[in-house]
Amino acid sequence: MRTRTTTSACNPRASDGERPLQRPLGRPWSLPLRAPAAVLLGLFVLAPGPLSAIGQKVPDSLSLQEALEIALRSNPGLLAARNDATVADWSVRSAYGALLPSVSAGSGFSWQGSGEQRFGSITAGQLGITDQPSYLSSSYSIGVSLSVSGRNLMAPGQASRDREAVRAQLRATEGTLRRAVTRAYLEVLRQKEGRALAERELARAELNLRLAKGRQEVGSATMIDVQQGEVGVGRGEIALLQAETGVRNATIRLLEQMGVAIGAEPALTTEFAVSEFEWSADELFEWALAQNPDLAALRAREQSALYGVRMARSSYYPSLTLSTGLSGFAQSASSTDAQEAAAKASGEAAMRNCEYQNEVLSRLVDPLPTLDCSQLAVTEAHLEAIREQNRAFPFDFTRTPPSASLSISIPVFQGFGRQHAVEAARATLHDNRLLIQQRELALRADVESRLTTVLTAYQSALIEERNQALASEQLRLAQERYRNQLLNFVGLVEAETVKAQADRQRVLSIFTYHDAIADLESVVGAPLRNP
Repeated sequence: MRTRTTTSACNPRASDGERPLQRPLGRPWSLPLRAPAAVLLGLFVLAPGPLSAIGQKVPDSLSLQEALEIALRSNPGLLAARNDATVADWSVRSAYGALLPSVSAGSGFSWQGSGEQRFGSITAGQLGITDQPSYLSSSYSIGVSLSVSGRNLMAPGQASRDREAVRAQLRATEGTLRRAVTRAYLEVLRQKEGRALAERELARAELNLRLAKGRQEVGSATMIDVQQGEVGVGRGEIALLQAETGVRNATIRLLEQMGVAIGAEPALTTEFAVSEFEWSADELFEWALAQNPDLAALRAREQSALYGVRMARSSYYPSLTLSTGLSGFAQSASSTDAQEAAAKASGEAAMRNCEYQNEVLSRLVDPLPTLDCSQLAVTEAHLEAIREQNRAFPFDFTRTPPSASLSISIPVFQGFGRQHAVEAARATLHDNRLLIQQRELALRADVESRLTTVLTAYQSALIEERNQALASEQLRLAQERYRNQLLNFVGLVEAETVKAQADRQRVLSIFTYHDAIADLESVVGAPLRNP
């Protein structure tokens, strides 16, 4: 940040009975942090809430940069937004994965009880199949398919642009969180300065009460002066109590924005200087055009919408599908008696036929050699082979013939649905471009307005600095006159009231300036100061 220091200020913590701390012109007024007041009775501890996985211990000394880093690691809202980025990453992987062949594998088991089966309008008994046993069956299938279309070819590009839009929105969310944490940090400092002012005002009220009592003892003051002093002390105690509450509440809000467990009050260590702001509106606007996170998110969505138009047009392209597969089955009957009986009957029939042929051959004029019919008899080995073949369940599969297919689909007419999708994508793109133009106009207005606010706050801080110095000098003179019995108690209280108002207005002007800087930083999208 380019700044030229031109302001000075009195230390807002200087007590009225002490020499005010004057800073020479040309040096920045800084707001150092101080230790918690003794009135607080040490660090306050709030009722601890349930610690979550994202909660962490806050260091005893906390700078603004440390607070921002903790918030970026622990704020629940930001962590939820980062989950969206993780989903977007997997969307890209899924889009690329859709270009690869899909592979499926399956297996099944079935059981069929014994009884007569029905094949259409014919029963097994009508076909001569009787004594049907129960069956156990198993099967498997493996399939590979590849589908190629314009949509899935362009899906990875669309997913990548959607991911960039999600990331840009995440950066915008981070910027919003940075602003919230910065404002909460400044609010804690402001409340602590208010507490310091309340402590000094209470100390002055107690001093005035002692002076009034002393003058009453020597007869130069009345009981009314003493009672006014006591009222001033009571009001000071109330103001300090309210200031303590303000510090406590501001600290709670800061820890909430950081996403950590509510605990002890940390000592804030970052100092903020009030110095002349030298960035011009044109420079800030150019910077905002390049770095504003909301504008960057809109531009990323525009790129996604532009690609969405191309993807919608891809519905007019043909698609191709290629698939192939393998399968097999295995089946076992609960009993092979029917198969064995059929095999024996077939063997006996073959032997009778063989014997008949031998008899015919033997009666020829020139007999031919006869056949060995015993070889056609069903032996125990044949029966055992039948039993062994029946033991195929569950994994002795018989493979079925492989298959493959290729198909091409050309869309012809789909009821204007495709053109509707194209026009909707174009409208979305146009809307995004209009939003970008609107945001750029708003950025220009925001930069001009908030820069004016910063400059006004800076000039106000200079004036309040001068007012504080005059009020301090006025109070010093009033205290001297009161000690010398040249001023009554009412005049002293009036001078103290003017000094208290000047102190509070000075503190208010300082933090108004830094709040304005924070607002301008949120528009520009980058830090403009080095606290």
